Amino acid sequence: MKSVSGKELCKIVQNKGWILKRIKGSHHIFEKSGLEVTLSIPIHSNRDLKIGTLKSIMKQANLREEDLI
Repeated sequence: MKSVSGKELCKIVQNKGWILKRIKGSHHIFEKSGLEVTLSIPIHSNRDLKIGTLKSIMKQANLREEDLI
């Protein structure tokens, strides 16, 4: 699986229709109309997200590995 930073993942989910609702500390909170799911993406400098964190966020956002390209 390709590793991505939190900043890159934010751009990907915004392109998929997620809207940035607020920023609390180092976490960007996204919502999408019609869904009750809230995404919390950690932004820590430009470091890559850990694989488990990335997979969890991708599952919540209904993203596939191909979407990370």
